[in-house]
Amino acid sequence: MTSSVIVGMEEEEDPSTKPLGRLSVFYYGVGHMLNDITASCWFTYLLLFLTQIGLSPRDAAIVMLSGQVADGFATIFIGELIDRFGHFKIWHAAGSLLVAISFSSVFGGCLPCSLLHSNSSTIETLSYSMFAAIFNIGWAATQVSHMAMVNCITLNSTSRVALTSSRNAFSMVANLGLYAIALVVFGVSEAVTKENTETQYRWIAYSSITVGCCFVVIFLMGTKEPRMKINLRETSRSRIPWSYWFRKILYYQVAMVYLLTRLVLNVSQAYLAFFVIDDLQMAQSAKALIPAIIYICSFVVSVMLQEIPWNGKRLKAYYCAGGIIWIFCGISILLLPRSINSYMYAISVFIGIANALMLVTAISMQSVLIGSELGGCAFVCGSLSFLDKMSCGLALYVLQSHQGTSPKVDVNIKEYFYFSVTRYGLGLVPAVCSLVGVVVTYFMELDSTILKPLCQPLLLE
Repeated sequence: MTSSVIVGMEEEEDPSTKPLGRLSVFYYGVGHMLNDITASCWFTYLLLFLTQIGLSPRDAAIVMLSGQVADGFATIFIGELIDRFGHFKIWHAAGSLLVAISFSSVFGGCLPCSLLHSNSSTIETLSYSMFAAIFNIGWAATQVSHMAMVNCITLNSTSRVALTSSRNAFSMVANLGLYAIALVVFGVSEAVTKENTETQYRWIAYSSITVGCCFVVIFLMGTKEPRMKINLRETSRSRIPWSYWFRKILYYQVAMVYLLTRLVLNVSQAYLAFFVIDDLQMAQSAKALIPAIIYICSFVVSVMLQEIPWNGKRLKAYYCAGGIIWIFCGISILLLPRSINSYMYAISVFIGIANALMLVTAISMQSVLIGSELGGCAFVCGSLSFLDKMSCGLALYVLQSHQGTSPKVDVNIKEYFYFSVTRYGLGLVPAVCSLVGVVVTYFMELDSTILKPLCQPLLLE
């Protein structure tokens, strides 16, 4: 009797939690693939698609901004509802359904134009903006519920990073899947007319939705709904007021790092296709091959990151390493002349490595911030995502509004080339954001200890 009490006390005081199995990590990781494959298409091809079918750069930017604004506000609202009522998987399934229904309309042509028999650019802009907003609301519901689940599935710091790394690895798989689909579509069909262009992107959208939905089903069947309560002596799953987070310096630091990381990834992704085609004048296949190289490298690094035991110092070190790599990549892109455009393939390898290092660690910093305060996990994810969506939307709107106005500059490389908006968007903006992110991370104080164990499993039986 005495020995059993002693053993029980030792287990209760054990500072570690049971690590998750690889199958649980796998099931969780595939849950965001529909969002990832559609988001990849959104950031890589939306501006290109809209300008190819005749919208002005400013109108295309308005469509992008409307989606980002809707996404930003939806994350705050949905995060609050999840903190109040829970049911992560229901939110995930509902958001995925809305994404699947609405995404084809974003790339499927202007439905109101067909109904009204009008080719007005105003009607086109309003139509695409409306469907973009609907798509992003569903995307936000899936994203916030999926991100918040990490903190409720486990309190083991290494397992949390493993879940995040798995999610990022499958994000790379989703992106590679998109570019494989795009490479096939662009290879077998030509976009001679507006109708041909719409048909191309419609096939890409339908294929992406089909692939993504298959993995959503695997996630919903394999992942258990997180339990709503943990040991009340340690903490509570009851809702935590917003003011609690606003009083923490770490909240602002993590928010800044996450915002800057998303700016790096999303802005660079939005202008990558423009840059390789317009600035470097590479083959059409390059707008699928170069992104594919980036995501292959990111996938490999993300898988490797799952095998590392994590603490606060390592999160900071790996994030800073990724930021420094991106700084050099950004400088290389700014100075890369058209005559040696093949060097873009080498640069893309390092971009892929940097993207994985920065994104996995930036998202994992959210889990360190949340710790065992699970009552506000969805708000933290939602509020940080709000900042991400708004900043990315505004940044892309400003850049796209100045598209085509850059002066020609002589850099003494025996030819002239444009310091274009695409060159700034792919090179300068990510480099500056990475630099600021590294500085903020360096001064950040992250708890290096492993969180206390649970007295009951978080997953429902």
